[in-house]
Amino acid sequence: MTSTTPHVTTVRFLDPNPTAGISGPASEGLFPLSSRADGLVGSVIDSSTSLLAAQTHDIVRFAMGAPAAEVIPTEEFRQIAGEVLTDASFTYGATEGEPDLITTVTEQFSSGSTDPERIVITSGGMQGLDLAFKLFTDPGDLVVVESPTYTNGSGTALSYGADVLEVPVDDNGMDIDALETLVAETGRTPRMIYTIPNFQNPSGTTLSEDRRRRLLNLAHQWGAMILDDDPYGALRFSGDPVPGFREISPDDPLVFSVRTFSKILAPGLRVGWINADPRLRNLLIAGKQAMDTCANVPAQHIINAYIARGGYGEHLAGLRTEYKRRKEAMDASIARHLGDRVRTTDPDGGFFLWVTLQGDDARVSSSRLFEIALAEGVAFIPGPALSPSGQFEDAFRLCFASSTPERTEEGLQRLARALDIARKEVDG
Repeated sequence: MTSTTPHVTTVRFLDPNPTAGISGPASEGLFPLSSRADGLVGSVIDSSTSLLAAQTHDIVRFAMGAPAAEVIPTEEFRQIAGEVLTDASFTYGATEGEPDLITTVTEQFSSGSTDPERIVITSGGMQGLDLAFKLFTDPGDLVVVESPTYTNGSGTALSYGADVLEVPVDDNGMDIDALETLVAETGRTPRMIYTIPNFQNPSGTTLSEDRRRRLLNLAHQWGAMILDDDPYGALRFSGDPVPGFREISPDDPLVFSVRTFSKILAPGLRVGWINADPRLRNLLIAGKQAMDTCANVPAQHIINAYIARGGYGEHLAGLRTEYKRRKEAMDASIARHLGDRVRTTDPDGGFFLWVTLQGDDARVSSSRLFEIALAEGVAFIPGPALSPSGQFEDAFRLCFASSTPERTEEGLQRLARALDIARKEVDG
């Protein structure tokens, strides 16, 4: 998983190319597109939802990082909606978020004492990432990302014209030695460092406390923002917790934290929040007003009522227990059906395993393996979709959270068959 080869990416189109057939000079293209349009990249991760919906045969779905349908408190949401939604739920809300939900987030989801002025409610975690890059990134700025990474995040940086520097990840998260080396080789200092510190997407690794402290020091040395994207931190099911950036350096102005309810309640609610220096609040509100005026008001009311009723703690404990069971089931199925043909990470929480092909199987392209596996009835995210420069052809991401152990067993059997077919192609 590690590499010290510098990869500075300006723009890379994921498949499909969003501007194919329509871009270029006005005399050549169909539309007078802005230069920014050439920086827009699609998401293989998000596109997999539509791709899988179009399939007519049974698919074991290890691709999307979504909570298991059976652990979403659907009935509670349905009941709460009938009780708490009023006329006030269906008009415009405050851009910064519904006051009651801000209070709830401040009191229950923020480590240490938190000023409510630090909190802005967003339309999911992705809007938080977009606002961060909108505020802190100019075209040509250097943005550090982990490699592999959540390419919806790096893609947002590219959409604002950033140059993306990929820094390798090992079992302790982003390699800070490599970060210093690679930044020095560019002769530039980064404007932003994008990290997913807990149970990273896609590797499942956690950034160690020592590396968090070093990263904070480098951010202050360089004058760079740390974009702290943590959708999974609450989902630790083993091991000891690691202090967060705000616990290590309380109220640090260079830490911009993005959170979401998508992984702990339901992604369709599209509600998250930002925790940032209060001096940024007016800028965040102005930036958000140019996007959506306010986050989904009925969803904010439902979430707040659900948490206020006191069931969230039990819900979270249930998630941790179930996801531990599912992760262990995937480990066992991988051992049975793939054995030493692969090497996997060993996360203490979250949703994902990172799988790297070994030996002669490493000659198989995970992009081609994906095509074969889909035909065999199992889906995952190939490695190149998780690197702005298209690295990791010998690797792929599996989500263990969304499938029962029985479905996971079936999926790994299908994946082993697909790998055998892919090997035969490579062997000629």
